[in-house]
Amino acid sequence: MTGPSWNKSCHWNISRWTLHLVAGLVSLLIVPCVRAEDPVSFNRDIRPLLAKHCWACHGPDEEARQADLRLDQIDSATAEVDGHFVIRPNSPEQSELMVRILSTDADLRMPPAESGPALTETQIELLRRWIAEGANFESHWAFVPPTKPALPSLSHSGPATSPIDRFVLAKLEAVGLPPAAEADRATLLRRVYLDLIGLPPTPEQVTAFIQNADPQAYSRVVDALLASPEFGEKWGRAWLDLARYSDTNGYEKDRPRSIWLYRDWVIHAINDDLPFDTFTVQQLAGDMLPAADADTKIATGMHRNTMLNEEGGIDPLEFRFYAMNDRVATTGLVWMGLTTGCAQCHTHKFDPISHTEYYQFMALLNNADEPDFEFVSNKLQAERRSIEEQIEAEVVALPDRFPVASVSTDETNKDGQIATNRQAFQTQFDKWLREQQQQSVAWQVVVPEKMSTNLPRLEALEDGSIYSTGDITKRDVFDLTVAKSALGDQPITALRLEALPDSRLPAGGPGRCYYEGRRGDFFLSEVVLRDGEQVIKVRDASHSYGKNGLGSGSADAKNVIDGDGSTGWSTAQREGEAHELVLLLDTPHQFTDALRIEMLFERHYATSLGRFRWSATATEKSPVAQDMSADLQAVLAKPEEQWTAPEREHLQRHFALTCPELAEARKEIDALRKSLPAAPTTLVMEERPADNPRPTFRHHRGEYLSPREPVTAALPEIFRQLTKKPPSNRLELARWLASPENPLVGRVVVNRVWQAFFGEGLVRSQGDFGMQSSPPTHPQLLDWLAVDWMESSWSLKALCRTIVLSSTYRQSSEALPAVLAADPENRWLARFSRQRLDAELVRDAMLDASGLLCQQIGGESVRPPQPASVTALAYGNGAWAESHGADRYRRSLYTFSKRTAPFAAFAVFDGPSGETCTVSRNRSNTPLQALTTLNDPMFIEFA
Repeated sequence: MTGPSWNKSCHWNISRWTLHLVAGLVSLLIVPCVRAEDPVSFNRDIRPLLAKHCWACHGPDEEARQADLRLDQIDSATAEVDGHFVIRPNSPEQSELMVRILSTDADLRMPPAESGPALTETQIELLRRWIAEGANFESHWAFVPPTKPALPSLSHSGPATSPIDRFVLAKLEAVGLPPAAEADRATLLRRVYLDLIGLPPTPEQVTAFIQNADPQAYSRVVDALLASPEFGEKWGRAWLDLARYSDTNGYEKDRPRSIWLYRDWVIHAINDDLPFDTFTVQQLAGDMLPAADADTKIATGMHRNTMLNEEGGIDPLEFRFYAMNDRVATTGLVWMGLTTGCAQCHTHKFDPISHTEYYQFMALLNNADEPDFEFVSNKLQAERRSIEEQIEAEVVALPDRFPVASVSTDETNKDGQIATNRQAFQTQFDKWLREQQQQSVAWQVVVPEKMSTNLPRLEALEDGSIYSTGDITKRDVFDLTVAKSALGDQPITALRLEALPDSRLPAGGPGRCYYEGRRGDFFLSEVVLRDGEQVIKVRDASHSYGKNGLGSGSADAKNVIDGDGSTGWSTAQREGEAHELVLLLDTPHQFTDALRIEMLFERHYATSLGRFRWSATATEKSPVAQDMSADLQAVLAKPEEQWTAPEREHLQRHFALTCPELAEARKEIDALRKSLPAAPTTLVMEERPADNPRPTFRHHRGEYLSPREPVTAALPEIFRQLTKKPPSNRLELARWLASPENPLVGRVVVNRVWQAFFGEGLVRSQGDFGMQSSPPTHPQLLDWLAVDWMESSWSLKALCRTIVLSSTYRQSSEALPAVLAADPENRWLARFSRQRLDAELVRDAMLDASGLLCQQIGGESVRPPQPASVTALAYGNGAWAESHGADRYRRSLYTFSKRTAPFAAFAVFDGPSGETCTVSRNRSNTPLQALTTLNDPMFIEFA
């Protein structure tokens, strides 16, 4: 049969289809052996063939699709056009697909010769049989919700101690392979110890187990190991691979970050056997829970593990966009086993995730801010309280330590003598008070009636201050409008800006800079004042404190009125304190229109103010900025007879804490303040207010600089149709991901756990359950485990117990030559697979054997010894300060992880760097591994 003649106006042009139908068939596909009497399975036999060789050009991606033909949908693939069919069910000879595959004409044959080898005869026969049998299209197995299958019956009795064994033995019977005998007791004990807690048993434990004839001895060992605190450390390390955990930010500078509290949360959650659905919700949206607490907030560090670029000149929003892409890809891999990241730049080539749906999924995760969280434990609170009580006692005693000699004779009492230190203090305080009253100024807080910015959101608080939230950039502009009526009737002579601390800001503020070492700072480049459109001249400026922590140059207050955006006012190294800036107008100004204040924050870092307040005065004095709170300044501006006793005491306290005469006496207070224990911080997520959502756009070709139309938060359509109430925010997404409505989560997680025990999953493509995935070796077992796990309260420990108690797990790793020849990859589980230890377990086993292992759970990351050359080559040549004492011998889970210079011994044994989500570690066998264990000073010390 020859190819039909197609009209050029046809919906899809067959001449283009001829050239592109199976372009990309560049390699042969190994198809599972199908017996002639067995019907051809679309999912098992045909889908992998089409997905690998056809769908790149004739699949979901509209931009890449050729000839407007889709072979991934039955309606398109079997459509009739002008009396002809690409695929005609039951009629291979009338299907143009077969005609083109079998054609000897180079212009017609598919795949084209230049695209790679032709299909094999076996593959062609499978396609022909499939069409002859009706060309049945089936939904991809992974997108069909799993159901719990019945346990298979066995022809012969075997070591079936659990449902797992029934499925495995049934498969072995089908392929004609016998199961291996049970491993010897010493091997079995070592295996289960390493698998459950990552440490080997002691010789005494091995001997006791071998000699124990109790049939329940093994199950009791398993239960003890599951209850061991080391279980959370072993399995926590596996989760941290997925969470791309690291102690540094990555990229060029790769500075340290504090996020070890999240790592400890993971360990404790696994030890507590937190159900996986709760485990999921707390990590993805713990801040949004009605009963959110410190633990659930710390858990949200999961998606703060993304890398952070601190290079000068970068656009922080650009790298936030890259972080969001990482979060979408990680979420897809961890909870759905899908390569969602492939749809960032275009519609997925194989899976049903369009380019737009990718950004709709991103929108579900995109409405969160990213603050630091300070964790103050009860113990820390008690320690701080004790020291603060000592500080208060020292402050109260300051007047009694005032040096008498510092008071001049003309300030003595009527007897010519200062009787006590306190009297001397009072005398000097009264003098200071008179000086302050003479220069005091009455300030009136002015609250803008309108506020606009380039991006951040400004909110007026009850005290008249302005609080900034939302995203910030390298060049933020705050435009404030104060109504004329709020300025009073007198001409304004000066304006005051207070930079105010706030616990919600990095390092307590007042700025929003979040870079390490500069957290809480700001850089105010310019301030322009206007009366309507008329610029008001400012003749002078002063500040209470200024220091430039963001580069060279001064931080003088006058920088904000010099017309140069590269200079400015900053208050580095005194974060968490209030500071003020005073602007003196050139002449008293009577406003005829609204006061407009334009504040420019321009630096190669994002450094705008987080909380601030403006005030105005009509004083005839020339006020200067005071290193004194606005509340105290307001007291001084009042007549003294109106002062309350607490106000006077407050002034005395301020004098005692600032006067030079008591500088020596205050050293003890300074020392106590320095001894206040700092609370550890960690990175968390915080949902934005409902009235200030972050918009999400589709980005053309995945480019940050190419945003197109806005998108609404939603799941891809293939999942929406399986969901009763599709999620619309991050919390709802988290609950959906870990629910039976997500057809993938159960299969993906149990497959990952299975791989941890057997070296390979029942689905061997761990990171891809999509159209190009490997089919499950035991599909019914996979579904049984998935459903049973979800039905048994999502318990990781219960799942592990079920697996390790099975006879399948307890098999010997030895196999007959005939079994090895028939199944070299051990796909059918006729034996236990030999495995290599993970990098951390290699070190931990040696530590344990040496007797040096420190078994402390949790805490800050530590630095075991390693060659100095490892970090010497990294940016900045940062020193590796080796830990001493017990910290030197902590479990490898706690080793400080630097992304640009991973711990040498772990890198040699294929440990991940933490840059991306790792669903399955590489396995290598190189001479470097032997050289490391023989020469690394750390291992020599263990020996």
